[in-house]
Amino acid sequence: MARASVCLFFFCGFTILFPAQQFDPPAPLNPPVAPAENPVTPAKAFLGKVLFWDEQLSSTGTVACGTCHLPTAGGSDPRVLDPQNRLVHPGPDGEYGSADDIVGSAGVAAHGDDGSLDTVDYFGFDVQVTSRKTPPTIDAGYPGSLFWDGRASGRFRDPDTNRVLIAAGAALESQVLGPPVNEVEMGFLGRTWDEIEAELTIAKPLALAQKVPVRLATWIGGRSYPDLFEEAFGTREVSAIHIAYAIATYERVLFSDQTPLDNYLRGDETALTEQELRGLAVFDTTACDACHGGEHMSLHGFRFIGVRDQNDDFGRFNESGDTQNLGSFRIPMLRNVELRPPFFHVGAFDTLDEVVDFYFRGGDFDGDNKPLFIRDRPNRPEQDKIDLVAFLKRPLTDPRVRGGLAPFDSVDLYANSNRVPSIEGSGRSGSGGLAPEPIAMEPPLAGTTAFTVGVKGGLGGSGAVLVIDNQDPGVTSTIPAGAAYHVEEITLQGSGAGQGYGSVNVAIAPTASPSQGFYYGRWYVRDPVASGGVAVSKLIRFQALRPASEDWCGLDLDSDGYSDVRDLVSLMNSRGDCPVPCQGDLNASGANDTADFTIAVPRWNACD
Repeated sequence: MARASVCLFFFCGFTILFPAQQFDPPAPLNPPVAPAENPVTPAKAFLGKVLFWDEQLSSTGTVACGTCHLPTAGGSDPRVLDPQNRLVHPGPDGEYGSADDIVGSAGVAAHGDDGSLDTVDYFGFDVQVTSRKTPPTIDAGYPGSLFWDGRASGRFRDPDTNRVLIAAGAALESQVLGPPVNEVEMGFLGRTWDEIEAELTIAKPLALAQKVPVRLATWIGGRSYPDLFEEAFGTREVSAIHIAYAIATYERVLFSDQTPLDNYLRGDETALTEQELRGLAVFDTTACDACHGGEHMSLHGFRFIGVRDQNDDFGRFNESGDTQNLGSFRIPMLRNVELRPPFFHVGAFDTLDEVVDFYFRGGDFDGDNKPLFIRDRPNRPEQDKIDLVAFLKRPLTDPRVRGGLAPFDSVDLYANSNRVPSIEGSGRSGSGGLAPEPIAMEPPLAGTTAFTVGVKGGLGGSGAVLVIDNQDPGVTSTIPAGAAYHVEEITLQGSGAGQGYGSVNVAIAPTASPSQGFYYGRWYVRDPVASGGVAVSKLIRFQALRPASEDWCGLDLDSDGYSDVRDLVSLMNSRGDCPVPCQGDLNASGANDTADFTIAVPRWNACD
């Protein structure tokens, strides 16, 4: 295949065409540069990966960083991929189903520092949804600032003293400090890093995980968080600063430099198809590179492009105060873009075809700071659009990201497992023809003192009794007087039919075990309209959880469910020094060597 003329958009940000014989491809994508104060080490990257995937970093035990940033979804939120099941934020008008709705990410239900549930505007007792779509974490080590509005700057400050610890190049460290204390994403209003540090100090790493990748489980090896921090930082102290340093280090090793386009630029003329090459030419000649230039496929600036009215969300203006930034948002990198619909900061479009149509019509909203090269687009043939979409898909997607292969592998989370308490059966309605709705989302981990069980939709101001027994307490005509496990009465907040809500915190004994079987709970709400004067909720069914086992399944390095010769080949092929965690470095020593084979060989067997 003859190499087509292409633009060196990696170097310019504007169109320069070079004939085939003069084409000089850029160097391969280099790893992100780490600040001198936080150099990349294998142990630090492994610790960051543990923290990134640990749902215990949230105050409810239901949300990890990885919940909203799954690698196989391009580092964005996989839960929004299905238009039928995604959750939305009502947008600036506060009304669901209107044109300004936002496809955000589900976080936590509103709650207090004691775990008791609260009700908030738009979401009530349900999980809250962010007001912007989740940006990707893959390749996030390159921009000088992060989040859609760039509020996480390269200057990293101690969250307690505000002292500058890293003067520049630490946007990743800065962004880590936000979500765990945010009352929508992972925390509650007023949550502090002191509280998070105390909780993690006594937590068992990844205790809630359903399945942990082999290399990560090997490195953890049954140790505590203070043990892991000691290996990574030389101190057993679990601190916000070191949490930020570790997670940032893990995110820095998530760079996608093995796309078909990278292979093409390294000289493999067969890496792109004829159609994809035509799409590359369209990309170069329609000013796409004015925003998405450079080897990162983003110039990392901010633009207002007319996705929504610029007064709906001021974007970068809120941080800069510059009117030229009104309604402007970060220019995302296009690597792995096909994996992360819906697109733009509000999740406006579900397909790349729709995105290209949006650009080719010049956007949907105008503003004084809208670039002319977007506003005044020339008409293009339909085939150009088709070819451009083809270029944006496979050529820009790293197959390791698509397949969830190391370092882009992930932990199977509690919230996605069958261990989440289930709501089953039917209840009995009361005032307004409504039955109380039980709420149980948090992990019923053995030893917890705050397994929160809530109820909504009851008669406001009435008494409500939670009964948890070793069998279904039933839809009875009277409230059960006792139970084997827990009975507690509260007065519901709110007033009127269907407006009552409340919650209790249930302690689960440290000795509780799944082998003891399931627990069953129902809410009984005093209601004169209900049959027998008692409205009854559906059944809550749950098992007490023990921390996840340290045992891991065989030597499944390629995540295909088996330990076989291919895994040993992977181990052999990756021998040598590993500046960042690599496929065969099972003990995070910085090298794949004899010690890793000593760990691997006894584990070489089939996985269930």
